[in-house]
Amino acid sequence: QVQLVESGGGLVQAGGSLRLSCAASGRTFSSYTIGWFRQAQGKEREFVAAISRIGGNAYYADSVKGRFTISRDNAKNTVYLQMNSLKPEDTAVYYCAAVPSSLTTAQTRDRYWPYWGKGTLVTVSS
Repeated sequence: QVQLVESGGGLVQAGGSLRLSCAASGRTFSSYTIGWFRQAQGKEREFVAAISRIGGNAYYADSVKGRFTISRDNAKNTVYLQMNSLKPEDTAVYYCAAVPSSLTTAQTRDRYWPYWGKGTLVTVSS
């Protein structure tokens, strides 16, 4: 099992940038595909991005493609989400998730991911 803790959320103006971090515990961090999800108030949790176990490949939701970048540093047991050109629509609680499978096998449905952090709030003002 892996424990996940998100950090880096906060308040930012539209057009600004923010970098989220997902710190994981355990010795088998590189065995997990890591994803970012977000949930706005009153809406369903949605997929944002995912990165392969080694970090050589990534997949993004259309809504964030070209603006967000996911990366990982397995030596530090940390995954990052660099968010640029932020929009008010990006306002949400952002969650880090992990699944012990390849990125190819992983699905965007949140029910597929067994391990979750508690989330960090990102607020983008207009």
